[in-house]
Amino acid sequence: MHIQQFYDEGLAHASYAILSQGKIALVDPGRNPKPYYDFASAHAAQIVAVIETHPHADFVSSHLEFHINEGATIYVSKLVGAAYPNVGFDQGDSYSLGAVTIHALHTPGHSPDSISILLKNPQGKDHALFSGDTLFIGDVGRPDLREKAGNLTAQREELARMMYHTVQQKLKPLADEVLVFPAHGAGSLCGKNISDARRSTIGEQQATNWAFSAPDEATFMETLLQGQPYIPKYFEYDVDLNKQGALAYQRSLAQVSSWPEGASLPAGALVIDTRKQDQFAAGHIPGAINIMNGGKFETWLGSIVGPEERFFLVAETADELETLIHKVAKIGYEAGIEGAVVNPAGMTAKGTAFDLSSFISNPEDFTLVDIRSCDEHASSPIFEGAVNIPLPELRERAGEIPVSKPILIHCAGGYRSAAGSSIVAQQVKQVPVIDFSEAIKDFQTAAD
Repeated sequence: MHIQQFYDEGLAHASYAILSQGKIALVDPGRNPKPYYDFASAHAAQIVAVIETHPHADFVSSHLEFHINEGATIYVSKLVGAAYPNVGFDQGDSYSLGAVTIHALHTPGHSPDSISILLKNPQGKDHALFSGDTLFIGDVGRPDLREKAGNLTAQREELARMMYHTVQQKLKPLADEVLVFPAHGAGSLCGKNISDARRSTIGEQQATNWAFSAPDEATFMETLLQGQPYIPKYFEYDVDLNKQGALAYQRSLAQVSSWPEGASLPAGALVIDTRKQDQFAAGHIPGAINIMNGGKFETWLGSIVGPEERFFLVAETADELETLIHKVAKIGYEAGIEGAVVNPAGMTAKGTAFDLSSFISNPEDFTLVDIRSCDEHASSPIFEGAVNIPLPELRERAGEIPVSKPILIHCAGGYRSAAGSSIVAQQVKQVPVIDFSEAIKDFQTAAD
C-alpha cells in the first residue's frame, strides 16, 4: 500500500493516489491528468477508480476523463446527482482495491453531499482519512458555497449545523493514529484558517483544531460562519461543471484559439493582460484588465471575470501564454478564451505615474481606495477614511468611488492594486486613476 499526494500550489489543492497491488484509486484529481498517469507508469500500475468527495467549487476535476480513457469507475455520493457514469458511494459502502479497502463516510457540512474516504490497511485497521473539504488541518470546510449551486442546495446555517454533527459523530470517534489527508492547504478559499501542513492525524486535530473543542453547537456554528473569505465568481460554475463532468483536458485546450503575435483585437473586447505592472503601465490595450501572471492568477481571474464572459488573454511571450492557458483550464475557463495572443497591436493606453513623496506630502489631494477584503480593511487599516471596495466587487462597484480628486488604488503588496487600478481606469475618465503598486510596502515600512 502506498499513498501519493499531488499538490497544486496555485489552488492550494491536494489530490491523492492510493496504490495497492498494481491498482490505483485517485481521490479528487485535478484537471490535468498527466501527473497521475506519470505516477501510474512509474509504478507499472493501472488507474481503476476515481473517488470524488463532492462536486468541487474551486477547481475542475478530471474524473470523467479517467472513466472514458481508462474505464475507471467513478465513485461519488448518490446525493450529488452526477450526470456522468458513476457508482453511488455513501455511508456504509466500501470498495476493495488490491489488499486494502476503501469506505465511505457521509460527512456533510461543507456541502450536503460531501463524503470522506476511510482507508483500511490489509489487516482491516483504519489507516487514513481522505477528508475532502470537510476536515482541513486546523479548520473545517466553509458552509456557504452551496446555497445556489449543485443538485442539493442548503443554507449556510443548515450546513454549519451539519458540520458540527459530522465532527461529533463521524470524526471524533476515529482513532488518534488515523492519518488525515485533506483536499486543501493554506491559501485555499474553501476555509478561513487552514494550516500550511499537508497532513496530520486525528489525534493532532483533536488537540489543535478549534472544531473539535467547540463547547456546543451554537458556539461552533457562530465560529464557523464568521469571517469566511469572499466567494469567487467561478465557484458556482465549477460545481455544476464537476457535476456534469468536464471535457478531456488536452481536447479542450486544443480548442483555444491562438492569434498571431501582434494581432489587432476587436474594439471593446474584454482583454486580460497578464504582463507585469511596469510593462502594462508603459502600454496596453485601452480598457484591458491587468491580472498579472502569478501564484494565484487562476483564482483572481475567476474572481474578477464571470464564467459567462469571453475574453482575450494577453502575455509577453509564447511560453508564458501557454502556461497561462493551462492555469485558466484548471478552473474550466479555457472555453471562455476568445483568443490568446502575444503582445497584440494597439497597446496605446498608458498608466499614470505615482510619486510616493508627493503623496506623503499631500495625502489629502487623493481619494484613496482600499481593494483588500473587508476583514483586511477592518483589522489592518492603512489609511483612515479610505473607500473599501474589495477587488472581486470592483467592476460592479467602481461607480461608487468619488471623482472629485485623483483616485489612488492600494492593496497590501501591489498585486491586487494592478488589477484594481486597471478596472477603475476603465470606468472612470474624469480624474487620473493611479496604482499605489508595490510602493505600499515602502510606505508601510516608513510608517512603522
